[in-house]
Amino acid sequence: MRLGVFGGSFDPLHMGHLVLAEQCREQANLDRILFVPCSTGPHKQDGPRATDRQRTEMLEIGIAGHVGFEVSDMEIKRGGVSYTIDTLKQLRTDRPEDELFLLMGDDSLENFSTWKSPQELCELATVLVVSRPGSGEVDLSVLEQFVDQERFQLFCDSKIESRDIEISSSDIRTRVNAGRSVRYLLPRAVQKYIETQKIYLDK
Repeated sequence: MRLGVFGGSFDPLHMGHLVLAEQCREQANLDRILFVPCSTGPHKQDGPRATDRQRTEMLEIGIAGHVGFEVSDMEIKRGGVSYTIDTLKQLRTDRPEDELFLLMGDDSLENFSTWKSPQELCELATVLVVSRPGSGEVDLSVLEQFVDQERFQLFCDSKIESRDIEISSSDIRTRVNAGRSVRYLLPRAVQKYIETQKIYLDK
């Protein structure tokens, strides 16, 4: 199976996440996209946040019915700081037959060299860099130092062109807290869950 790995806080999942995942699935001919919500620490956060359980449940609700989407809480169960390399290693152990693809925004390339074990990461997964319209030509040269020329060319050929959808989880949290509409920004079922659970409201 060609498995795309999509990590993030997903606090909450919104339509931008889903459109991006679907475009990666289609353009890279992936069999499945695995949404992996990261573990959150006890440090102070900017305003009300969902719990780990709520974030996972919103993902499960939001992708329900899509046979190509799946949720894994492996990083939440692992706890502590979530490192991508640890997740890929666990997936390689748990799903040895799968070919791994890592979904990465073009904004993450700038500090990729500071990630934990970047060379091993590039060996374990094909990096799918998602570029957005208007962002200009994406420079993948930062990846070149970690792989041979053949694999680097594979990364270049695998670049994903994504629609530019200006939706952010932080804006949704702010809008919910202020009592403003978030309809059409996220799946309706996720919106109803947020309302029922009273998430993102100042206590």
